[in-house]
Amino acid sequence: MASSGQLYGDCLPDQVDRISANLDAHIQLVADVRELYKDRVALERDYATKLQALAKKSADKKVKMESVLVLGDDPTKAWDESTLKQSTLNSAFDSIINAMVNAAQDHNNIANTLTTQVIDVLRTVERTHENIQKTEGQFYQKLISDRDRSYSERLKTKQKYDEECGEVESNRQKQGRANDDKHAERAARQSEQQRIDMLNSKNAYIIATAIANNTKSKFYGVDLVHLENQLQDIQTRLVNKFTKVLLHAQALQISHLDVLKNRLAGNEARLHEVNPSKDENLYIEYNIRPFSAPSDWNFEPCANFYDTGEMSVESDSKTVLQNRLRRSRGKLEELKPVIDTKQREYDQLGKLAVAYDGDHSLGNVEDISDKYLETDHSMIFFRTSECILNTEIDTIVKVIGDDVGAQQPHNFKSSSFSIPTTCGYCKTSIWGLSKQGKTCKICNLSVHAKCELKVPADCQRGGGVSRHASRLSMSTSNTSRMSIPGTTVPTQLSTPSASAFVHSAPKEEEFYSTAKVLFDFTATSEFELSVSEGSTVTVIEHDDGSGWVKVRDGSGDGLVPASYLEHGTGPASSEQGSGRHVKALYVYEARGSDELSLRDGELIELSSGPSSGQHYGEGWWEGINSSGHKGIFPSNYVELV
Repeated sequence: MASSGQLYGDCLPDQVDRISANLDAHIQLVADVRELYKDRVALERDYATKLQALAKKSADKKVKMESVLVLGDDPTKAWDESTLKQSTLNSAFDSIINAMVNAAQDHNNIANTLTTQVIDVLRTVERTHENIQKTEGQFYQKLISDRDRSYSERLKTKQKYDEECGEVESNRQKQGRANDDKHAERAARQSEQQRIDMLNSKNAYIIATAIANNTKSKFYGVDLVHLENQLQDIQTRLVNKFTKVLLHAQALQISHLDVLKNRLAGNEARLHEVNPSKDENLYIEYNIRPFSAPSDWNFEPCANFYDTGEMSVESDSKTVLQNRLRRSRGKLEELKPVIDTKQREYDQLGKLAVAYDGDHSLGNVEDISDKYLETDHSMIFFRTSECILNTEIDTIVKVIGDDVGAQQPHNFKSSSFSIPTTCGYCKTSIWGLSKQGKTCKICNLSVHAKCELKVPADCQRGGGVSRHASRLSMSTSNTSRMSIPGTTVPTQLSTPSASAFVHSAPKEEEFYSTAKVLFDFTATSEFELSVSEGSTVTVIEHDDGSGWVKVRDGSGDGLVPASYLEHGTGPASSEQGSGRHVKALYVYEARGSDELSLRDGELIELSSGPSSGQHYGEGWWEGINSSGHKGIFPSNYVELV
């Protein structure tokens, strides 16, 4: 019996059916939860099976590749399983796979435990209380039957009493008619007997009524109260047992999760033990091989012509060497500032990568790492070019010494020839639309491309100072650095400014005429440019008699038919904006009068013109800021909008 709180019998009179239905709902809840855990167990077993299969698949793959992972595909020393276990990374991978195998078994274990300690127990609780509810229901029906029997007995005695009253009245009437009858005495005796029977029936009726009333009072005041309280007690014990089983289920699952957590903690410990240096030393130990660098090549004379390994310094050969020396030195002058800029960018990206790795809120470290590797690769190629140029310069200087020849070099550009033109050096004809020759921009000397280096540096209208040398007189500057919170970057390293190494055109070449496209033209070769009717292009090279004009638009440059163009009267201004914008990614402080400072997020409009904007020079672009100031800035500090 419930001992605390409100009682059903006191608060819910004559509601046995509803209370029993509520108990039935509680029993159904037990059944539903049992089915829930049954399905959960099925999932656990299915997951364990799949996890076991996954672990086995990974283990099989690992067996096939772990020796290659640890020792390479062709180790130089004998090894065994203990050697593979020396690898910290391989051991960590072993730990992960073993943890998966054990976790699969853990899931099978929890499935079995839940089955025996939760599902089976809930099934027993469910069946026990179903039987109890059935017994209480039968008891309730027996109480109703006993109550109804007393009700029926009262009705029967009432009916008997009514019948006896009728007989008494009938005999009385008969006795009145029999006053003169000789049987009057007998009728009187019968009437009296009938009256006595009627009185007995009355007494029986009164007794039956009292019994029915007392039975009713007991039924509603005692029996139903007791039954309802019993049902409440049964429900209380059911809920308590049910809750206890579920608490035990939670404890089992928490224990299961603790086991899994411990396995993950073991994996974490193994991963913290991974030592790349130790693994690399192990790989080195089992892959040491004798090595000697390839021998240097030496001059090999032709089989049918006797010659020595000495370089020729005859007049014509020396001219080629002098031109090659001049060209290599010029390229080296241009390359060194580029290398310096790339080196600063490389160092700065390295610092950014460290900062981003320490504080992910600063940005995506993967993006910085990609740029860092890209810059590193560029640096290697630039250094290779520097090595080639220095080697060529040193080799030539060893032969010709200070004899660098004339210092008025030609400024050759590629040219196309639609009519035979005589080479100024070898005196043979040159022609062709695909730039078979060169023409000096200063003295208009035309030569074969193969003859360019053979022509002495004696341009008749040259200024006496090479284009590369003139660039050396321009100002030097420092490239600013990208900001990293909490880091400082040395500022004492000084490098040439942009104008010291970009390929900007001389002032007299900055102006080109413009032309309007009259008809659509689709390029049919790599030397041509597709243009649209109505667009405006910049003329780079006018028609030289071939019927073709070299032009430039926003997509590039190339040849178009001269008849497709209507030439303008004035030059294309290099001061106007191109309409294309870039956004600054990093802060940059100008270090020269020709440079433009950048603020993070600032929009810059690229300048227009064939040698402006994106075409200003390698690594540098030219643009106009919101204040109208024009200048150059590093192209890797901005992105196109």
